[in-house]
Amino acid sequence: MYYQLEPEVAGGWGPATVRDRVNPNHLLVFEYRFDGWLGDELLTSHPYFIITEQLSLLMEPAKLSGYDLAEVIISKSEIFEDLYLFRILPAFVWLKVDGHAGRDDFGISSSKTLIVSGRALSRLQLASLQHCIINVYQE
Repeated sequence: MYYQLEPEVAGGWGPATVRDRVNPNHLLVFEYRFDGWLGDELLTSHPYFIITEQLSLLMEPAKLSGYDLAEVIISKSEIFEDLYLFRILPAFVWLKVDGHAGRDDFGISSSKTLIVSGRALSRLQLASLQHCIINVYQE
């Protein structure tokens, strides 16, 4: 069984984000700039995803398919600084999804949503996903 996930949106692309000139839908450098954060460990700035480093360590033993991890630049907007003066963000990594939806453990649907297998969902749910909308995926 596969699931469609709509993770928390806690911010957006920061100014250090660099698009590939040949393929503008591909990022070379990803900066996630936080405007807020409700605490989930899987976040999106459509159609890209980040996860906490802690969650990446929980996923590693399962040998899941369809993703790679890369460095992400994390920054805080003025809004974040004003609202969450003393909030410390954990370390995050870029969850680069490159699998096929409905076949690999991680994939992107034609509508650019995150699709995960039941195995992947069980690993993700070891972390905080309180604000992530989860539905059964139907191709």
